[in-house]
Amino acid sequence: MKKLSGLVVLVLATAFRTAPDNSTDLPQILTPTFRKDTLLISKFGAVADGLTLSTAAFTKAIEQCNRNGGGVVLVPRGLWLTGSIALKNNVNLHLAKGALVQFTNQRDAYPLVNTTWEGEDAVRNQAPISGTDLENIAITGEGILDGAGDAWRMVKKSKLTADQWKKLVASGGVVNDKQDSWYPSAQSLKGATMTVKAGQDHSYYEDIKDFLRPNMLSLTRCKRILLEGVTFQNSPAWCLHPLLCENITLRNVTAKNPWYAQNGDGLDLESCRNGLVENCLFDVGDDGICIKSGRDEQGRKRGVPTENIIVRNCRVYHAHGGFVIGSEMSGGVKNLYVSNCTFMGTDVGLRFKTARGRGGIVENIFVDGIDMTDIAGEAILFDMYYAAKDPVPQQGESNELPTIPAQPLSEATPQFRSFQIRNVTCKGAETGIMIRGLPEMAVKDILIENAVLQSRKGLVCIEADNIRLKNVTLISPAKTLMQIQNSHNLTFDNIRYLDKTDLLMYISGDRSKDIKLLNTNTSNAKKTAETTADVPANVLTMK
Repeated sequence: MKKLSGLVVLVLATAFRTAPDNSTDLPQILTPTFRKDTLLISKFGAVADGLTLSTAAFTKAIEQCNRNGGGVVLVPRGLWLTGSIALKNNVNLHLAKGALVQFTNQRDAYPLVNTTWEGEDAVRNQAPISGTDLENIAITGEGILDGAGDAWRMVKKSKLTADQWKKLVASGGVVNDKQDSWYPSAQSLKGATMTVKAGQDHSYYEDIKDFLRPNMLSLTRCKRILLEGVTFQNSPAWCLHPLLCENITLRNVTAKNPWYAQNGDGLDLESCRNGLVENCLFDVGDDGICIKSGRDEQGRKRGVPTENIIVRNCRVYHAHGGFVIGSEMSGGVKNLYVSNCTFMGTDVGLRFKTARGRGGIVENIFVDGIDMTDIAGEAILFDMYYAAKDPVPQQGESNELPTIPAQPLSEATPQFRSFQIRNVTCKGAETGIMIRGLPEMAVKDILIENAVLQSRKGLVCIEADNIRLKNVTLISPAKTLMQIQNSHNLTFDNIRYLDKTDLLMYISGDRSKDIKLLNTNTSNAKKTAETTADVPANVLTMK
């Protein structure tokens, strides 16, 4: 096989591209409708000078619109300063072009409330925008909502230049004893250095209030939601967090957070049902588009999966993952349809993560049409060893797994199964495909078809069952193209690779068996396969 140029990579992938959106299996999402009656926030005392706190005006306008039977609350062009906003039934909060809603950076303007944090019950500060048990709500328009996240976020020294760090420290706040992290206040630092107990009275949290960063948009148990056209930026933590919601549509939404923002996710759909995310842009500090369903025992007890979600025609720039499931997926995830998305400069492309203790089943995931460039880590990653740290190791850190023995199966054992991933291109990654299951629970039933992946490493497959690669090109300079450990029922059909690859396949582990290599020109590799002494005889079949 001749060496493949970048142009050939794109041509090959484009030739395979199909349109998945014609499937009759796609869920139907109900969208809200509103009366045309319109109320201006300025009529309720809001002042667009960037100095006058207009919280009361926003509240009065939204409540009056709700009492009138619904309609539109209009935010005209201008700079509007406000505290937290609570949505109401049948209200469309519409931001005109040129409208900037700036949430105040005064942290005491956000009271402590009972909410959730990373999939578990928690006390946090009130979200800048929130709604609970609502129906028929929307935030629309071409304006911007800014969450004043700089007033809340800690920042790691390693993520800034020397000049940036110097300016940040000079701006106020405090630095930890190691002098490697900045916090906006002593309260924030105190919270970071202690184990925060759940289920306490609000008085317990007062001394660490600044540490309890809110998500920017928090919607809980709401139905028929529309977010369209608006830019949500600079969130204290997660940007958009619908929880236990039904029939949610995001269209032409932009979510932006600084790339160094801890927990700065773009979108987290948690235990939601029937959703559409289309033509959206994410440029954030953590995962871009993320699917969740609660964490560990609380998530399993809730038992509400995220299901029937369509994601299409979206772009993700900086993020820890482009499209992500987990790691809080204890209530399960099923029936997701992802198509025609582009990831540029994310740490990982398709990122599916969990860990022991989570439980939950992730299944029936359909991905078709993903293009990626400059991926720092893995283009496609299934990882059951999630460790709650950046997916790309910092300088000096190791990403190698410790040797972990199998554990008995229980309700806390997570499962990844039944994924179909088609028509993927990646120009530049550390690893093309990595699959890491648990010794007691393999990653199962994965099809990757019609892919061209250019990366430093090709395939790493550990503890996997029924993995099928068909029409996959792995463009890698690695001496060993595919590394397989303790995996079985693997089929590699029409695998293409660079000429003069030293070793096509390295197989290890006494549980490796039933591996097939089909329709693949092995003559371009110096050696087809090597096995360790513990691998059963006749592990590999070639046709």
